[in-house]
Amino acid sequence: MFLGYLTIGLAFGLLLVKADLPWWMAPLMSVVVYAGAAQFMALGLLSAGTGYLEIAVLTLVLNARHMVYGLSLLERFKTARRFKPYLIYALTDETYGLLTTMEAPAGSTESQKEEFYLAVSALDQSYWVGGTTLGALLGGLIHFDTRGLDFALTSLFVVLLVEQIHTVKRPAPYIIAGLATVLAYLAVGPTNLLLVAILLSIGGILLLRRRLS
Repeated sequence: MFLGYLTIGLAFGLLLVKADLPWWMAPLMSVVVYAGAAQFMALGLLSAGTGYLEIAVLTLVLNARHMVYGLSLLERFKTARRFKPYLIYALTDETYGLLTTMEAPAGSTESQKEEFYLAVSALDQSYWVGGTTLGALLGGLIHFDTRGLDFALTSLFVVLLVEQIHTVKRPAPYIIAGLATVLAYLAVGPTNLLLVAILLSIGGILLLRRRLS
């Protein structure tokens, strides 16, 4: 996660400066927004002069998938007390991928499990804030072609998918997700693909839930 977030953060910081935005927006967005895909999207929207209301609505749609993540972690977070608000706030795609493939050390109490979840979440955000800040600072000093840097985010998703496949050794969920993505692309195109694909995936898994269990 450190290497992944550092690389993606550097890419975001460099692209932010390339878009003629002030460097300090990188750490500010990484602390307040803390959503990699939404931050990359925001760069283009801010550069194009898009209104704040439109940006807010688009961010809500893009990050609607986090509601699904939250539902699947209700059981794991139900005993959290001290840090639950931050655990909810810091639930990114990558952190979700880690929390669903890792377990707290054997014999941990509920309080220690919560501290374990906190450590994973806080370390991930620190990597992201550090990477984006470093990228923004270097962006003012280094000038080169930044095309393709934003693909680093997709690359990290692929790595997380591989980890999920190793953990959840059942092909059905991945086949359903793949077919849902193809159908969503054919139905609505690439712009609105993500949310539609997630909803279709949920529908497919619910229809087959007895067989999957």
